[in-house]
Amino acid sequence: MRSFKFNYIPRYTYDDYKNWKGEWELIDGIAYAMTPAPGPKHQLVSNNIAWQLKENLKNCQKCKALLPIDWKISDDTVLQPDNLVICFELDEKPYITKTPSVIFEILSPSTTIKDRNIKYQIYETEGVEYYIIVNIEDKISKVFRLQSGKYIKLADVADEKIYFEIKNCKFEFDFSKIWE
Repeated sequence: MRSFKFNYIPRYTYDDYKNWKGEWELIDGIAYAMTPAPGPKHQLVSNNIAWQLKENLKNCQKCKALLPIDWKISDDTVLQPDNLVICFELDEKPYITKTPSVIFEILSPSTTIKDRNIKYQIYETEGVEYYIIVNIEDKISKVFRLQSGKYIKLADVADEKIYFEIKNCKFEFDFSKIWE
């Protein structure tokens, strides 16, 4: 059987990305389909994270909780974190360009490798202060904090509370509440 090697891998930009149908991410010019859509467990956990973040940040003047939104890092890299906290004012663009302070990624079979490796490296490089990887199968969340430009794992949590400090906002996040 004959083997073919192709030296050409298509690279895309934000101008291409914004015209695509469906849910996508763009990493270093390579398109990643976000299909199939997240399942019911994923959506339930994401909703519970969003609700708790909103409640915890209600007295914080600068920080807001968001659901997936395009984070345009560069012309060839656009990500959509599952849940995020930003501590800056939004403008009229249909995406954010500044670095979020906290990101939660909920693992699914189609995103596990990307979330644990590629996004981990991007978030670390871009200066995301806290990165939380949520595994809905084993109900464990890995909490990382950026220290001296590198992620240090703070804890593996199931039903514990973790204290976060971001941009003059302090809050306690109860991981037991995301599984209900």
